[in-house]
Amino acid sequence: MVSLGRLPVHDEKGALNVVVECPRGAAVKLKYDDKLEAFTISRALPLGLTYPFDWGFIPSTLAQDGDPLDALVIHDTATYPGVILPCRAIGVVEVIQQGRGGKRIRNDRIIARPLWHERMGEFEGVQQIPARLRQEIAQFFLSATFFSGKNPKIRGWRGPREAAAAIHAARAELLEKE
Repeated sequence: MVSLGRLPVHDEKGALNVVVECPRGAAVKLKYDDKLEAFTISRALPLGLTYPFDWGFIPSTLAQDGDPLDALVIHDTATYPGVILPCRAIGVVEVIQQGRGGKRIRNDRIIARPLWHERMGEFEGVQQIPARLRQEIAQFFLSATFFSGKNPKIRGWRGPREAAAAIHAARAELLEKE
């Protein structure tokens, strides 16, 4: 069996693979442990906070924080940890935070939509997401890490091209490390 972290970035049809760690509505941060090939609980979210959409990672990537590249999949249902969603990246939220060594690092979040989801329409880019929803997503990212000491700051929202560039860079980072 192939580890979820080692699946290809894209499926055979070219869709972006996103592995769900925390389904919509989860009040704890689950984390896939590549060595254990299992999910562990990383921490509880602050009281009253739950994941607004499925949260996970893009396999076979490595972000500056040392983990696979994060992804938020916007759709109106919840799946389960370990489910692989075929998606299209519609943008990226650029985030700066405290790294493990105290240095400020990037910890961007890819924003994606599932290919199979018709109810949410055909978002081509994050700018088509209503402004209020973008603000709430940004606030979720800040609130979810409030007690972690990471002190995140949102630098901005970028479109599909920048998301593709971030995915490509995170894939290259993993290949360089191996």
